[in-house]
Amino acid sequence: MGDGVSLPVPTVPAPPVGVVGLGQLGGSLAAALVAAGREVRGWDVDPAAREAAAARGVAVTRELAGVVVLAVPLPAMATALDGVDVDPAATVTDLGSVKGPVLASVGAALDGRFVGGHPMCGTERSGHEATDPALFQGARWALCLEPGTELPRWLRVAEVALAAGAEVVPVTAAAHDDAVAAVSHVPHLLAAALAAAAGEAGPLALALAAGSFRDGTRVIGSDPAFVTAMVEGNAGPTAAALDRVRAQLARPWPELVAAGHAVRTAVPGRRTVRVPLDRAALLALGRAGGAVTRRLAAFVEGWVPEP
Repeated sequence: MGDGVSLPVPTVPAPPVGVVGLGQLGGSLAAALVAAGREVRGWDVDPAAREAAAARGVAVTRELAGVVVLAVPLPAMATALDGVDVDPAATVTDLGSVKGPVLASVGAALDGRFVGGHPMCGTERSGHEATDPALFQGARWALCLEPGTELPRWLRVAEVALAAGAEVVPVTAAAHDDAVAAVSHVPHLLAAALAAAAGEAGPLALALAAGSFRDGTRVIGSDPAFVTAMVEGNAGPTAAALDRVRAQLARPWPELVAAGHAVRTAVPGRRTVRVPLDRAALLALGRAGGAVTRRLAAFVEGWVPEP
């Protein structure tokens, strides 16, 4: 904080939040923030989505200010603000599942006003009918801190995520894309492969499919266009993560099963920490697998995992 930048403090009234795209993620965020007492405005090209949001207390308007959230599919991200009147001083963030391409398009156009974000939640359902105000409760919300990110704006977006019930993980776009390739994007491809292979096994196999097949293939019930845009938008890290999975499958099966079981059943403890409002310190928290849970005046409170 030695650069003299003025940081927002928790005692200052929070700015309004504008949500562009009122489907599952955007609609759920808007509803969660209304429940938390935030002023929320929203817009969607779908009249049904606008009507549903209005019924939940969202002020439906094209005029947005404060923190503006782009909750639209990745292919529509670059044009999401077309036809919307955004205050030139507004901070803009997004909920996209890949950060590099969004940073290169939206981020480049908005410079330091943009803060990339990705809440790690959601279901295979889509549309405003899938709105759930509790969707973000306890979820990790990756929030990008690039060299050009203005920290006061990052904090304002972090406050939005915390108000929705999430825990904030400070990351860079590159680190985010590498990490989610392993834990989100490859699982979608593996679910697709498992479902397709079971289909080739024939109707008896599908008739006998139970819990393990259901859980292993759940995410591929998502809109195929959404999944394709996600994995292709993060092609390099996803291919590298898929190579690591192939290497694991080449191990002796008992060894592979034991190794996977050990990772999946490990339950690390948590140690509470306080982190200064400093880019390097915040990113170190994220790299350690920790998260921010509370905004205080001169620092944030959070946790890091312990063995």
